[in-house]
This record gives sequence, structure tokens and C-alpha cells, in this order.
Amino acid sequence: MKNYQQHAKNALTQQLFPKTARNVISAISPHLSKLYFLAFALLIILLVPLIALPLASAFLIISVVLYVASSKDMLPAIKKQGYLLLVLLFIVFVIISKKLIDYYISTAYIPVTALILLVAILYNDLRLSFVFCVLASCFAGIIANNSLDTCLIFLITGITTALLVRKIRSRIRILTAGLCAGLVQALLFGLMYHQTLPGIIVPNFFSGIICAIAVTGILPLIENWFGILTNISLLELSDFNHPLLRKMVLETPGTHLHSLIVGNLAEAAAESIGANSLLARIGAYYHDIGKLSNPEYFVENQKASSKHSHLSPSMSKMVIMNHIKEGIELAKKYRLKPAIIDFISQHHGTSLVYYFYRKAIEAGEGLEEIQEEGFRYPGPRPTSKETAIVLLADSAEAACRVLAEPQPAKIEEMVHKVINNKFIDGQLNDCELTLKDLERIAKVFIHILSGFYHGRIEYPELSKKENHHKKHG
Repeated sequence: MKNYQQHAKNALTQQLFPKTARNVISAISPHLSKLYFLAFALLIILLVPLIALPLASAFLIISVVLYVASSKDMLPAIKKQGYLLLVLLFIVFVIISKKLIDYYISTAYIPVTALILLVAILYNDLRLSFVFCVLASCFAGIIANNSLDTCLIFLITGITTALLVRKIRSRIRILTAGLCAGLVQALLFGLMYHQTLPGIIVPNFFSGIICAIAVTGILPLIENWFGILTNISLLELSDFNHPLLRKMVLETPGTHLHSLIVGNLAEAAAESIGANSLLARIGAYYHDIGKLSNPEYFVENQKASSKHSHLSPSMSKMVIMNHIKEGIELAKKYRLKPAIIDFISQHHGTSLVYYFYRKAIEAGEGLEEIQEEGFRYPGPRPTSKETAIVLLADSAEAACRVLAEPQPAKIEEMVHKVINNKFIDGQLNDCELTLKDLERIAKVFIHILSGFYHGRIEYPELSKKENHHKKHG
């Protein structure tokens, strides 16, 4: 069933927009990413006459835009501000390049390496990086008096840079990539023009280093201003000295252990289907931070009798569901990025709090029909592969933890049951997981959970005589 929020949203849409307008909105929605891309690309095309670039520049941009817009799944799943950032980066690149040539500064300093470093690190998409390699190198060639040699040099240098920072996980690799890009650029320039003069080779070498230093300094600012989460900042969030993770260790050790296991499950599962494994792991670490508000109401943190024994099912449901809201508020307080907040808000989707729903029916609360919608999480449902994997890992780990006899066969049965239930309940409708992906995820979950919760050998106790002999023998 639909949750209250979705129902209210649909009702509001029907009030604000007539039927024809709603049909138009429904038709446009799947293509919004391409529309954003086309709109922002138009800004670049309008820039061409403003800074007196050759007309060929506009045709080049149009060709690249049409190619990207017509290619299936070419555009990465980024938000509106992500497209705006791409355009801003390219506009800054074009303006700086044009000014360098206008002031008779060597073409070696055209910041193609800097642009590719930023695109590759911020968007973590190799295809997008290659598209910008072609676009930036062609622009560099056009600006440098229509030099094909310059275009080819920067194209090879840009591709090398994109490959060097693929899946980057440390800031030192930015400097390493810049150094290598400078060496490649200097070598290519020397081979192309058969010159080894220091005045020609040195600027090309230092260009890569300068670009890397500039990117290292500006990257944190871009991450904060645009709310973008890179692999580098993800690794910084994995530090267990982070205030939130440290609080979890001290105040909710059970939830902390649960999050670590879910993180391991999510990372391995994401790796198996080609999703962002690092994002899945770090998102899992923070998905349950809302339990810090009332840790004793969650079974993994309970030391004695359950706190819910003195509450009605409806009250218990509210306490349990409230950890989503509390988690979002904590995340905003500690300035976590929107990508991490998505894991907090989506890791239960619109699932039913089944245990307390059944208790409410059995207790006959209010002597009236119990509505299922009132016992569902507010959502939204997972919108990415990574958040969907964490939802499945969270449920599978919790279910397998309470098995009386965690034998491999029972764990396998439970994992398949959990995944099937989430699929049938529609919790995976808004993400891009395929049935083949779910099979691979289930296989990974079964393998890891069987290692965590394997059966133990029951050792016989020593008799008094054997114990005495062991002590004095």
C-alpha cells in the first residue's frame, strides 16, 4: 500500500495541476536529466561569441551535447546542481584558457589536466571524464591557433589523468596524477616537435603539478558548496574518531556492531554488481545513527527486559519509526552530505513494522480496524542501488541474527525470504536493481552471514575428577 506521504503528494498534485498538465509532467519527468544537461550546455554555447571564440567551438559543443543526450545511460545519476557545476567548471576552463593565450602565456599552461581531475574525482564516472577529455582538448587546440598537435597532446594527457584518478581514495594521488600528467605532456610535446629545450619542456612538466596543487586546494570548497561526496571525503567519514561513530561505540555498541556487519555486507554486494561499494559501506555505518536518541528501545542494545513491554503497540511503533527522523536531524547537525542522509531516510523505505502491527491486531487496539498504513515507515523508498543494498543488508542481518540455529541452509532460506518480501512489497521499485543483481546480492549475503553466524560445537564439560587432575596433574 502507499504511504501517507505519497498519498498526500498525489492529492496535492491533483489539486494544483489539471489532468493535461499532469500528463505533460509525467511525460517529461523521465527525461529531466537530459533537459538539465541541454539547458546548461546552451549556456556554454552562448558563451562562445561573448569571448570571441571561433564559430567551430559552438559546433563542437553542439556535437558533444547531441552525442551525450542521445546516448542511453550516458548521463550519470546526478542532481540539477551537478549539471550546473559541470557547466561552471567548463566555463571557467574556457575563460582561463582564452586569457592565457591573450596574454601570450605558453599553451602548456592550458588547464586541461585540472578540468579532468575535477570531473573524474567529483563524478567518479570514466565515460563522462573521457567526454570532457575530448571537449577540453579540442577547445585547447582551437584556442591555440587551431593546432591539431596541441589537441592530440592534451587529449592523451587528459585520458592518462582520468585513468590515474579512477576510484581515487587519497588526496596524495591527485598530486601523483598531476606529476604523471606533466611528464606525459612534456614527453609528448618533445616528441611532437623534436625539441628538448628547457624553455619548452619545463612549462609542460610544471603545468601538471600546478593543476594538481590547484585542484587539491579547491576540491574541498566545491565539495562543501555543492554537497558532493567524493571517494576521498567518504574515506574521511569512515574514521571511527568521527563524533557520531564514536558516540555509537560508547552509547549504542549493539547498533554499532550491527552497522559494521551491514557495512561489510553492503560493500561486498555492491562490488559484485558494479555499484559504488565505498558509498554503500559508509552509508551503512551511518544509517542507524537515529537510534542514539533512545538506544534501549532497540533489541540489539537491550540488556535486560524489553522497554516495549510497558508500551502499547502504537507507542512502540512510533518510538521505532522515530529513529529515521532523529537520524536525519543528527546528520544535518553534524553536516553530513545529502548522499549519506539518503541512507538514513531510505534504509527502511515504506516497509511495515510487522511485529508491532501484529501485536496491535492481536490486542485489538481501540476496538477498531487497524490500518496498515499507520504502521509503515514514512519512506521514501530507495532511489539508488547503494541505498537499496543497505535496506536489504539491514533486514537480512537482523533476521539472521535471531535464528535459533544459524545453519547455512537456514541462513540461505532466510536471506531469500527477506529479499523476496522486499521485492514483493515494492520497496525496490524506485531503484535500478535487476533480478540478476538480486541473485548476486543474495549469494554474497549468504556467504558472509554464514561466516558470521555459523553453528558452534558444543564442548562437553569436564567432570570433577578430570578438572582436579587438570589442576594438579
